[in-house]
Order: sequence, then structure tokens, then C-alpha cells
Amino acid sequence: MATEKTFAVIASFFLWISGQRLFFALAQSGSEREHAEQFTRMHAYDAAPQERTAVAVRMREPPDADGFPSSSSWELLAPLHFDTDWQGKNADPERATEVRLLWRPEFLFVRFHARFRGITVFPDAEPNGRRDQLWDRDVAEVFVQPDPSQLRRYKEFEVSPNGFWIDLDIAPGEKHDLKSGMRRRVVLNEAAKTWVAELALPMKCLVAHFDPAVSWKVNFYRVEGRTEPRFYSAWQPTRTPAPNFHVPEAFGELVFAQRPLRRK
Repeated sequence: MATEKTFAVIASFFLWISGQRLFFALAQSGSEREHAEQFTRMHAYDAAPQERTAVAVRMREPPDADGFPSSSSWELLAPLHFDTDWQGKNADPERATEVRLLWRPEFLFVRFHARFRGITVFPDAEPNGRRDQLWDRDVAEVFVQPDPSQLRRYKEFEVSPNGFWIDLDIAPGEKHDLKSGMRRRVVLNEAAKTWVAELALPMKCLVAHFDPAVSWKVNFYRVEGRTEPRFYSAWQPTRTPAPNFHVPEAFGELVFAQRPLRRK
């Protein structure tokens, strides 16, 4: 009788242990599942697929009287679009930017279509329109890196809503005037609150020999605002603590196509 009672106690003990293990296993499973869901929520933005390729399409039509692509050439292209800040946050559709790209063997053409809340520009520039420190006012910018193997070397081009410009050759610890011979055309529409800037960048200032089969690196930016905090926006977010566009690791890819690509 005592033996049967002992076995009953032992059986009850092991049954209790099994129950406890099952309880903790379920609890742990729920905790891990909750943690995984939380991680997914925290990193949903980073995990979401992002468009990191900019496509420059070969210009087939002749340029207009000013040497720029015609309106019909630009309209064939699907634009890149961005309206968030340099960290990929705080979207502002009223400051959205669209970018289109065309190329010929002699030029890379860049077109910015910018929406704005307000316009802040310098009143003065050099006779040819060049303005140092242009980034301290409203600008659209393109950083081009023809040779991605030289991570810290790239070209910087900026244009303002009143047509001022600057071009720079950036290298580690260096910043020089590029003297690229770039041309620009800017149209400001106060009523529509938009400004459109077209840039013609000579290929010879970018590469010694242009090969459309070779992809480059690129990024596009906007700055708007009279005083801080200004709106610093980027196609490919740099995600630095403070606004900083000089992060070549964040650049997207630039490819040269013979004809417009079919979008999914």
C-alpha cells in the first residue's frame, strides 16, 4: 500500500514537472513570437524594398534651341520621387522632388521638378551665375560618382530656384571647383509653387571615356528653408544624426539605358 502511494506521489510530481515545462515553453514561445513581431515592426522601413537604381535613358530626339532635351523627351521617362528628409522620415508632399535623367555621349541631363513651400535664394552671384556656399539657401543637388571603386571621390552639382549654380570635385580632405562647363535652365512657377531645373553635365568633366555599359553611383538632394531647422531631403537617405549629404555609402546605382525601361 505504501509502495503504491509512493508511486502515486512520484507520478504526480513528474506530471507537475511536465506541466511546468509545457507552461514555460508556451510562455517562451509567445515571448519569442512577440519579440520577433516587435523586431519586424521596428525594422519594417529598413526591410521594405526601396528603389535604389536611377536610370538615364538615351536621348533620341534632337535637343531644343537651348541645347536641352525637349518636353516630349522628358515625358517619356518615369521619374524618381522623394519627399522625406535625409533620414528617410518626415515626408512632406508639399516639398516633393521628381528627377528624370537622359544621356547622350556628350552629356548627362538631369531634370529636377521641385514643389516648394517658400523660396529662399541669394540675391548675388558671380557674373556667370556661380555662387559659393550655394547650399546655405534653397537648392537641388546631384552627386555623381562615375568610379565607385573610389568611394570618397565624386562630383557635386547644385542649382538654385533663381538659376545660380556651383560644381565641385570632392575627394578625401579636398574640395575643388570642378569648372565642368555645366549648363542650366530654371523655370520658377510661383502660382503652382514649383520650380524646374535642367542641368546639362558634360561627360568629359565626369569621365575620360564614357561607356554606357558601366554603371555609376548617384544621389539626389534638396534643401529648403530660410532658417534651421531647414528641410534636407534625399532620394537615398543618408541616416546621419545631423543633416549630411556627403555619405557615398548611401548612394544609389546609376545605369544607362538605350530606351525607357518597362516599370513593374
